[in-house]
Amino acid sequence: MTNKALEKKKKSPWLLYGILAGLLLMAFLVFFLASPSISASFGDPAVLWKRLGKPLLRMTLLISLGLFAGQIIEASGWTGRLATLVRPLMRWGHLSDSSGASFTTAFVSGTAAQAMLVTFHEEGKLSRKEVILTSLLNGLPAYFLHLPTTFFIILPLAGLAGFLYLLLTLVATLLRTAGLVTYSRFTLSPRPLEMAAAKREGQSWKSIVQDTWQKFLKRLQRIMLLVIPVYVVVMLVSQLGFFTWLRLKLAGGITSAVVPVEAMSVVIFSLVAEFTSGFAAAGALLDAGTLTIRQTVVALLLGNVVATPVRALRHQLPYYMGIFRPKLGVLLIALGQTLRIISVIIVGTVYVLLTAL
Repeated sequence: MTNKALEKKKKSPWLLYGILAGLLLMAFLVFFLASPSISASFGDPAVLWKRLGKPLLRMTLLISLGLFAGQIIEASGWTGRLATLVRPLMRWGHLSDSSGASFTTAFVSGTAAQAMLVTFHEEGKLSRKEVILTSLLNGLPAYFLHLPTTFFIILPLAGLAGFLYLLLTLVATLLRTAGLVTYSRFTLSPRPLEMAAAKREGQSWKSIVQDTWQKFLKRLQRIMLLVIPVYVVVMLVSQLGFFTWLRLKLAGGITSAVVPVEAMSVVIFSLVAEFTSGFAAAGALLDAGTLTIRQTVVALLLGNVVATPVRALRHQLPYYMGIFRPKLGVLLIALGQTLRIISVIIVGTVYVLLTAL
């Protein structure tokens, strides 16, 4: 029985790779047969590099750096030291120091934090449920990690409306964090007090890197075998216009009963173009006096609700499927986006009710 289980475990990844290869072949056939005008552009090496080579190289580099950093942190015994920074929060939520270490690392590198979760899970330090909860909790440090960039883009474009939007999305993130920690407290058993990790005596940095290197290479190979085909399929589907069609369908489904007709351009720009376009449109309408600050904030929040899941599907799907394996990766994206949408709707509704007084 044990041998059969092990044999099944060994075969299952190859079955997955076979399915991915089939999807990749199907995507290529549809792409080149059904859209000759689009596929012809990929004969240009510059276009191929811009749309496929460069993004894949960047993704591989970021995953490699994050994965290696995460494994070095774990191998060097820094897990306990990092966890001490957020230990009161983690202990209240009945989460371990391993969860705390990942949470703290996410303020610097989201990839390293997620890679640490996979390592801890494989070593038996975290259960699947704890991995899911911690990954979702890492949304808070991820918000602060990207805040400097978004702040200096949004504020000049949308002014006070942009500041209120950032404040409300922060409140929504804190609300999600509080909900997740409370849920973990009532669903996880209390954990015994963990001692800080002991220093690795007699082990130099050179030996730590050497010990980690082989494990890192094997894990990176496994991850990229999933990331690359999924990324290529998503890219081909995108080039066929699926995401544009989806965005337009979502935008078309929003009526003027939700937001003023004048604010629809903010929502549509948020959906159809990159996120900065929505804020640029908001700033232009504010400056022209077409929209009030309240209407602009509501439109920006609505654009966030309907646009971010589409971007997550397009940009995060290959990454999450590679880091966490496909089933868990898809689950984490679905849970993360569902919680984000619910929290933003709650905060947005409270804002609308308070400003209506």
